[in-house]
Amino acid sequence: MEKRRSVAFHTLGCKLNFSETSSISRMLEEDGFEKKDFDGLADVYVINTCSVTENADKECRYLVRGIQRKAPESLVVITGCYAQLKPKEIAAIPGVDLVLGAAEKFNIGAHLKELSKGDSAKISSCEIEEVSGFNASFSLSDRTRSFLKVQDGCDYNCSFCTIPMARGKSRSDTVENVIRNAEQLASTGVKEIVLTGVNLGDFGKGADGNKKHEENFFDLVKALDKVDGIERYRISSIEPNLLTNEIIEFVANSDKFMPHFHIPLQSGSNKTLAAMRRRYKKELYTERVELIKTLMPHCSIGVDVIVGFPGETEEDFKETFDYLHSLDVTYLHVFTYSERDNTHALEIKPVVPINIRHERNKTLRNLSYMKMQFFTQQHAAQTRKVLFEGYNKNGMMEGYTDNYIRITTPYRTEWANQIIDWNI
Repeated sequence: MEKRRSVAFHTLGCKLNFSETSSISRMLEEDGFEKKDFDGLADVYVINTCSVTENADKECRYLVRGIQRKAPESLVVITGCYAQLKPKEIAAIPGVDLVLGAAEKFNIGAHLKELSKGDSAKISSCEIEEVSGFNASFSLSDRTRSFLKVQDGCDYNCSFCTIPMARGKSRSDTVENVIRNAEQLASTGVKEIVLTGVNLGDFGKGADGNKKHEENFFDLVKALDKVDGIERYRISSIEPNLLTNEIIEFVANSDKFMPHFHIPLQSGSNKTLAAMRRRYKKELYTERVELIKTLMPHCSIGVDVIVGFPGETEEDFKETFDYLHSLDVTYLHVFTYSERDNTHALEIKPVVPINIRHERNKTLRNLSYMKMQFFTQQHAAQTRKVLFEGYNKNGMMEGYTDNYIRITTPYRTEWANQIIDWNI
């Protein structure tokens, strides 16, 4: 009897990557592979990469070196955004056997059947303009929460971003198929679904390249709200210009869509937003936040912000800091600008020194900590519903309230994957 080959996965980057890794893993298990832990020994190692930041590129190289040391005869496959953007650069990394671009990562099983160690690294990629079709994905690592991919690609052209070059044009699943996947997840006991995509609010553009919105994100939200068995939905991230009043109002009146939004801002300076080629000004962002807080004062709002963008002066950064300080938001995801090849931002001067970028990052992370503390204190003595996860972390368990306050408490088996009334 032929020995089953084993495969191990490591994911860098966003929730979308996690959903895709999970689906690719299930595909290979159905093909007869045995899934192993990435820290252990496996016949094949798959690294699903990100290329939003420079650190993700470096981490990929670090992981490959680690595999070379512990399992030099094992196959190493690199896929994801970094693989699409720089396939030749990755293929040159000692130990890499296969590089799969955006169009080929879901065909990994067929590639592995033909792959053997010792050959030069094989690249299977194509021009991103040729990438079409939509591959539905969802994570299923634990029963509590699933990241469900409903959209991929982006038609925006932000001056700092490589994602359109890495993932291609905006395209989506259908509402009908998303509902089918949500029902399948409900049948496995999943309580919460996090909707993910590259540009989630642009949902509705067909996988065949049809740029017309036959359906839209609001249609999807309304349909998902009716699915039996799923008790919670979260919208992972949505552009402020695509977060419509009707979506906000629907969430405010829904029992299933949680009072929690994550809305990228990137800068509190209109001058910098224009240089970034963002599709809004901060005044629109303010309107969105004010409507959310009027309808849902308890709502958690997360913000993406980039510091050190080319041309960002001390005054521009102060404008961003003051704006965020005054805005009724809950927490910040702070990114230090890093140069990415083939982006318009490389042409913008002057370049902000690295040490100043890091100082600005630290300043905003401190602000984020204070805002999260303030938000949590506002809910002191309130009772809110917490979905606890099944992981036992050194005798403790974690969960999140409906409005995304993290709760840690001693582990209780009967609370795993259950929604519990919790006095904050």
